[in-house]
Amino acid sequence: MNWIRNIPLFTIVLSLFSGVLCTMLGRKAARRYTMFYECLLMAAISCVLYYTHTTELSFTYVMGEFPAPWGNEIRAGVLEASIALLFVAVLFCSVTAGGRYLLIDIDESKQNLYYTLINLMTAALMSMTWTNDIFTGYVFLEILTLTSCGILIVREIGRTTLAAVRYMIMNLLGSGLFLLGVVLLYDVTGNLLMVPMQREILMLSADPSNRIVIIMGIGILTIGLSIKSGLFPFHFWMPDTYGWATPSSGSILSAVVSKCYIFLLIKIYYRVVGMAVFETLPVRNILLVLGMCGIVLGSVSALHANNINRMVAFSSAAQIGYIYMGIGIGGLAGYTAAVFHIFAHSVTKSLLFLTTPRLAEMSGNSLLFKRLQSSALKDRAAGIYFIVGGFSMIGIPVFAGFSSKLLFGMAAVRSGSLLKAVLVMIVLAVSSVLNALYFIRTIIRIYTKPEADAPDTKAEKEILALQKGRPDYHIPMIILTAANVFLGLFSWVLVDLIRQGLGMFG
Repeated sequence: MNWIRNIPLFTIVLSLFSGVLCTMLGRKAARRYTMFYECLLMAAISCVLYYTHTTELSFTYVMGEFPAPWGNEIRAGVLEASIALLFVAVLFCSVTAGGRYLLIDIDESKQNLYYTLINLMTAALMSMTWTNDIFTGYVFLEILTLTSCGILIVREIGRTTLAAVRYMIMNLLGSGLFLLGVVLLYDVTGNLLMVPMQREILMLSADPSNRIVIIMGIGILTIGLSIKSGLFPFHFWMPDTYGWATPSSGSILSAVVSKCYIFLLIKIYYRVVGMAVFETLPVRNILLVLGMCGIVLGSVSALHANNINRMVAFSSAAQIGYIYMGIGIGGLAGYTAAVFHIFAHSVTKSLLFLTTPRLAEMSGNSLLFKRLQSSALKDRAAGIYFIVGGFSMIGIPVFAGFSSKLLFGMAAVRSGSLLKAVLVMIVLAVSSVLNALYFIRTIIRIYTKPEADAPDTKAEKEILALQKGRPDYHIPMIILTAANVFLGLFSWVLVDLIRQGLGMFG
């Protein structure tokens, strides 16, 4: 089974090669190749997940046979394999289901460029997931930033250009802060590999004079990744970025890219800082407060949004707050809830971002709430997909969001702090009410017939006829829907994997 140890590196190298290859292919060939190789990646990563889960062992691949900073390491365990599989699966579903809108939103001569960016983005996602070297994480973090801006700006309208510029500025600021944090930690530890850094930090933290540098390094690094992932109060770029992107890009940016930054942060807390040290730092409590503020204020902003895409985008800001709240709760239960919500939010948010353009097409291509009336009656499949996503965000039993909120509540109770448990419970209750207000309001609107039944226009009938015959849309949407229900009904399966993976992190 030694060949399995080469798979993590294979996923990175193949993705980089595929990015170069797609520049030489035509639009249709680039799309078909990308879909094929993403399926190949999912099969390969599944082998890694099966191997690490059954053997209960993680493994490292030393690149170049030199220690950092000249060489670097790739590490594979249950958690890394699970996250990598999630990212590739959601990315595949997003690109497949949004394929029709790529034809509409992107000039035909540039569509192979879009698949080039997707492949390079996959390489960055895989590298940041597998890396055991903090500087390699920074290098591919920059590649992920550039490709994210690329898939946003490729839709050449004024609003996406403005959103891409704002997104680039904020992400470069986050990258600069992350690099500064890495430099500080490297300066005091003399290492870039995660495990040696952790040993040095553990020894240095025993001296109070060293703790200031450690706190500064971890704090600056955390701020950088918080900006990039959209934690409150750095979430203001989200509505335009997600709302004006082509549907595939909006789904990928919200469901995959932002989660990759958070997973890298969790990996750094576990494998660079170490839980023994991190639990004593003030960073955790700050993340708890900011996460709870993001949950409430993101939901309030979603309630006041005037179109459906902005509502879903502000909802993303609230859901990011949940993940940081889990980190702030701390302990095995808190991190388990945070990682579980990465999965739950990824499959749910991609479902929503890929549904809203279908509803808009039934409303004269308008995303405004006042124009969405009866859109779900005209496209019943889109209505069902939106209900599943909306009910999951609210936390209705059977869906993934309910399992997430249950895990957060249990983690807060087990934290040993009465104040923390009470605050988390209040925030969960308030956010659930707010989520119900704006999602149920939207569901009622899209299923309400207008007072005077207007006949379907010829354009609407043509669009609906075209959409009904597109398995490339419905199959990935059914997969995302099934994944959402599975996480709601069988959450213990993923919870056990997460706990096994976190145990391997130590």
